[in-house]
Amino acid sequence: MSVSSRFFSDPKDPIAIERLNLMNMAKLSIKGLIESALNLGRTLDSDYAPLQQFFVVMEHCLKHGLKTKKTFLGQNKSFWGALELVEKLTPEAGEITASVKDLPGLKTPLGRGRAWLRLALMQKKLSDYMKTIINRKDLLSEFYEPNALMMEEEGAVIAGLLVGLNVIDANLCMKGEDLDSQVGVIDFSMYLKDGGHSSKSAEGDGQITAILDQKNYVEELNRHLSASVNNLQAKVDALEKSNTKLTEELAVANNRIITLQEDVERVKEESSYQLESRKVSAPDSAADGPALAETRKQLKEETLLRLDVEKELEVQIGMKQEMEMSMKMLEKDICEKQDALVELRQQLEDLRAINQQLSHKSQSADAGSRQKSEAIARLEEKINQMSGTIKQLETRCKQAERERDLALEANRLFKQDFGDKIESLQVEVRTAPRYQRHSLISTPTRSRTLLGSPFWFSLQKRCKNCSEVFCESCVSKELPLPSSILPETVCASCYSQLLQSYASTPT
Repeated sequence: MSVSSRFFSDPKDPIAIERLNLMNMAKLSIKGLIESALNLGRTLDSDYAPLQQFFVVMEHCLKHGLKTKKTFLGQNKSFWGALELVEKLTPEAGEITASVKDLPGLKTPLGRGRAWLRLALMQKKLSDYMKTIINRKDLLSEFYEPNALMMEEEGAVIAGLLVGLNVIDANLCMKGEDLDSQVGVIDFSMYLKDGGHSSKSAEGDGQITAILDQKNYVEELNRHLSASVNNLQAKVDALEKSNTKLTEELAVANNRIITLQEDVERVKEESSYQLESRKVSAPDSAADGPALAETRKQLKEETLLRLDVEKELEVQIGMKQEMEMSMKMLEKDICEKQDALVELRQQLEDLRAINQQLSHKSQSADAGSRQKSEAIARLEEKINQMSGTIKQLETRCKQAERERDLALEANRLFKQDFGDKIESLQVEVRTAPRYQRHSLISTPTRSRTLLGSPFWFSLQKRCKNCSEVFCESCVSKELPLPSSILPETVCASCYSQLLQSYASTPT
């Protein structure tokens, strides 16, 4: 995929790549949500899948680059603190913050941040609120690292894209929805295009480019998902080790509590025994004064020791309860991480299948491209042949035009030289008596009767137009023929036909 260089200068920086990927996912989710909502034509609810994925993507964008806060239970990352800044910068956002704090069932900052996003979207102020906090990077630096998405240009781009969400209406009911324990995993399969429906209308090169872009994008997602799976697996291993360690410490604490309880019982028994012995020996107290004082001193020491043991026992019981609570939270966290890991592995398998399909499509597209290249080569060869033929035809056409011009010029010269003669002959033919014309026309027939006579060999003559042989008197006329400019001898029949054709030809 093409990457704009204005967002990061080092293409190998993983933080910059992560920011760019989150921005692209935000673009896809916002565009898909707007298009699907407009096609749906109704108010969106909490079960609408594109809306759920939009909140998941926004959650990942807000979590990117958060500073870690250490607590007793471990490290904690929450964007709720950054969202609370909106109330200070924009007083009208105080209503949303108060509503989030009053919602029952929200026990974690993450749940309150998710509820805030939903209320801001319903109020159609999400874009304005995001722009407000992004413009105050001096305040955001308390919650985000310098290279976080909210501190860079990508955050401003996402805030600008959120303006388009003002055209949709959402009615989200957050009562009864468990926003604290939801697992926010991005479903990448919603944003991967197959491209089959547009194969008929798109150009071949455009299809190959789109398929290669999708393939590169899937490979990038595959790499990031593999890294996320490895990180989650490492966290699960660390949590399992911590769980084992806490279990051992809990067992040691239980053993110590049992020991302390036994010591308390023993002290109680000794105290009761000493009290009984003191009551029995009360009559002899005067005689046993020093022994009684010693016994009282020992009883006091045992009482103090018992109080210390009870305090330590309470401390140990409190530690045990706290450890049990932390164990339950760790087990819950492990279950969530395992569910997320299973879902990520499923998505990874889906992405691998899609990647394989795209590879097959790329191969088929390459084969189609090769076939098209061969067809183009054949067509170019035919075009070259046709170009040569066209050149030959053009040459012949030019030659024919030159010959036509020469013929026209010869015809013009012929008409210029013999036009007057032809007109006079035409007038002579028209003005001749009818019987003379008949004799002119019938002369060849009579001349043909002489073919068998003994004078034929001395009187024969050939007509230059019809190539037939007549007597010399029948072939006595001269006219220029179409094949020659000079006058030739013709028979009477050809003479009359040529005169008629020359008369019909315009001068």
